[in-house]
Amino acid sequence: MELRDVLAVTRLLRNYLSQFIVSPDFDENDVQHWLLPTEDVVDSYLVESPETHDITDFCSFYTLPSSILGNQNCSILKAAYSYYNVSTKTPLLQLMNDALVVAKRKDFDVFNALDVMHNESFLKELKFGPGDGQLHYYLYNYRIRNALRPSELGLVLL
Repeated sequence: MELRDVLAVTRLLRNYLSQFIVSPDFDENDVQHWLLPTEDVVDSYLVESPETHDITDFCSFYTLPSSILGNQNCSILKAAYSYYNVSTKTPLLQLMNDALVVAKRKDFDVFNALDVMHNESFLKELKFGPGDGQLHYYLYNYRIRNALRPSELGLVLL
């Protein structure tokens, strides 16, 4: 993804996120700030139609390294976390498999993903293991009448 792609990614992302009960309302400034690739912070990739040159799909992940204490051989675990991913033409399974390949080539040690949005559709097939806890969001000053299923949540908090 490059600066020139921000408008197209904003449109793609806003359209995708509109289907969820809770999701951010990204504008172009938000997309530029949060999703434009920044070394060791966020990686974002696009799929462009070869015929029309329209951006049809988008995937991103952010970097969150962890210190490894008491290990002589390794001091940092380089972890990638799935961020926002939009699939319209490329199947989400393929898009995320490609994201895993890119992360591996960039020397990430692990790739994590939450079970929010449509992520459940690829987690098992791509052999993601379940985590050891549950993630709970506390949204201050929001009224949500019923508990949400993860698939109804279009939000990834950093």
